Amino acid sequence: MRGLYTRATAALLLLIQTQSVLAKRVVVNWDVGYVNVNRDETIMRRAIGVNGALPIPPVFATKGDTLILNVANSLDETTSVHAHGLFQNGTSYLDGPAMVNQCGIPPGESFSYEYMIDQPGTYWLHGHDHHQNSDGFRAPLIIYDSHNPFDYDEDILLSFEDWYKEEFAERAKITLDPSFAFPPPHGYGHALINGYNGNYTKPIYFHPGKTYRLRLINIGTLRWFQFTLPGHEMRVIEMDGIDIEPQVVEGLDIAPAQRYSVLVTARNSVEFNYRYNATMYASFVPPSNGLEPRVYSGDIIYREGAPFRMHDSNSQTWFANDVDFHSFDGELALPVDRYIKMSIGNNPYHTGQHLDHINNITYSPPKVPTLYTALTMGEVAMTPRVYGPQTGAIVLKHLEVVEVTIHNPNDMPHPLHLHGHAFQIIEYGLAESPFPIPDQFKNTPTRRYSGSPAKRDTMTIPEHQYIKIRFRADNPGVWFMHCHLDVHFIMGMAMVFVEAPDVLQKTMTVPPQMLDFCKRQGTRTWGNAAGNDGYNFGGLPDPPRIVSRPPGTTGHS
Repeated sequence: MRGLYTRATAALLLLIQTQSVLAKRVVVNWDVGYVNVNRDETIMRRAIGVNGALPIPPVFATKGDTLILNVANSLDETTSVHAHGLFQNGTSYLDGPAMVNQCGIPPGESFSYEYMIDQPGTYWLHGHDHHQNSDGFRAPLIIYDSHNPFDYDEDILLSFEDWYKEEFAERAKITLDPSFAFPPPHGYGHALINGYNGNYTKPIYFHPGKTYRLRLINIGTLRWFQFTLPGHEMRVIEMDGIDIEPQVVEGLDIAPAQRYSVLVTARNSVEFNYRYNATMYASFVPPSNGLEPRVYSGDIIYREGAPFRMHDSNSQTWFANDVDFHSFDGELALPVDRYIKMSIGNNPYHTGQHLDHINNITYSPPKVPTLYTALTMGEVAMTPRVYGPQTGAIVLKHLEVVEVTIHNPNDMPHPLHLHGHAFQIIEYGLAESPFPIPDQFKNTPTRRYSGSPAKRDTMTIPEHQYIKIRFRADNPGVWFMHCHLDVHFIMGMAMVFVEAPDVLQKTMTVPPQMLDFCKRQGTRTWGNAAGNDGYNFGGLPDPPRIVSRPPGTTGHS
């Protein structure tokens, strides 16, 4: 089944991935281990797969199902799984990020994630411990709706990812080790489409008059994908699992972790075949002929042997912005109870490292999972300080509406993912900056929603811009927010929202097996970020100290 997944192939894929369906229970068995693969047909390397294979087949379920994901850890380090985009309402302990919501599953151990599926849409599953996502531990998760509000004839999945010759640990080393120059040299990866070399994608077959839903997912870790389908009208109907009012676009710019669904109605004629285009790029990497950007295409076949209709490659394509879309449910912009301001970027530290930050706090995992601190510290859990000096914790009151403004005064965009929520996209504009703003960004316009703002869970904050988002704190739990460029995540661009810990303490019980995983690794399951009482943080390393930048410099990260 190389290169193309359709709903018609779902039944076969269920067997391939040892998936069985029993009375609304979808059971998926994953034995997570190392595999040696040559995914880009360039170099053989060690990666992380499931059941001895890579790519990992997509997982399919339907709204109302219970998805049981049985994970056996055959790695030599801990692991965990995040169901990207699922809110985990009432089950924050299943969200996956290690030392935020759980201790990782130890080597040789198993754990069953039990997800109550009530969110139809396009999602994905990926490792959330030791950045295993970057080494292949990722797969699409498609949740169908038996009462879909949109009409179409066939469902087609296209997942995009970047792939590199080095394991992530090697790329992390040259980024974090102060003996290496910063910024590190740019790597030129290859694109994979549906898990295989993007140059060899299986054709998509269109039949005149039929309408197709294309699900587009970027499950990569560093590069964006621009998707176009010349000769056809694309109507966007979904962003990150959330339905939107159908909107015609010429192209989509898909950041790492983002998802879209578009409806495409086939042409009435079979005179020509067509090609879709998927351009993999990073705006912060200088162009290099044949390396950056990389352009891939896939065949849209109306009739075998028909010539391909060529389109002007020099024409300008309009790529839609989030504020151009409107929520399908008609929800108006939420009235704000609290305003939060953030700034993201990169700082030089006394250690000789250049690390990322949110509000000048470089994230470092605590010694107790933050969720367990929220559950065990009583009234003190309502104070951000108890979560330690390097988690950037913000405590939210139950049901308050927050507007978060995030400034990115830097030379590269950042895709930030908020766990546990979908947020309204309110506004973009020119970022406040402590650095000189490059001339090409000084006239950046302010763009604001109209009508019913669209919602999603992963935002792109363009270089030298800010974004305003809103959400209601209606999901008690601990929710990570971090850059989905894994190299920036490991550099510390992350923080946690601790949502209604007073409610959590009355309503949530962590499964004993999860607590046992911590105890067997010598990790406490109670106390503050250091595993102590009150505000005694003895045992935590001292946070790194920021070194002043030379005058006139700009942000790089």
